[in-house]
Amino acid sequence: MLKARDIMTKDVITVSPDATVEELGRLFIEKQISGAPVVDASGKLFGVVTENDLISKNSRLHIPTVLRLFDAFIPLGTSKLEEEIRRMTASTVGEVCVKKVVTINEETPIDEIATIMNEKKIHLLPVVKEGRVVGIIGKKDLIRGIAGETPE
Repeated sequence: MLKARDIMTKDVITVSPDATVEELGRLFIEKQISGAPVVDASGKLFGVVTENDLISKNSRLHIPTVLRLFDAFIPLGTSKLEEEIRRMTASTVGEVCVKKVVTINEETPIDEIATIMNEKKIHLLPVVKEGRVVGIIGKKDLIRGIAGETPE
């Protein structure tokens, strides 16, 4: 059975948390990628940033619903509002990236990778060894593996 090491992209394009959102957008366009691991100065995984993070930064603000109960106004969904405001005002990758990252190791079997991507709605999985990114698996990598095509 194929494992992560067999299908992962080994030449990983990473980005610094200090990079600007504009630099990130240019990188995505130039390298024709949809996301990248965010690594700190020591090379440790900091987060993951995708096109969706850039799109959500530029989306409309959703004002929370307010419930009126006995002349009191109770806002619903304020924590989500705070998160939306934080993303919309972000100017660096570190502010817009997802920091709770699901990772796998080189020995993770392909069926487990497919399950993780499907159940967690993840499109980009960093392959990590000792806290450092050694590869990346995107949907296309997974489909190539399922089809029997592995990178050279």
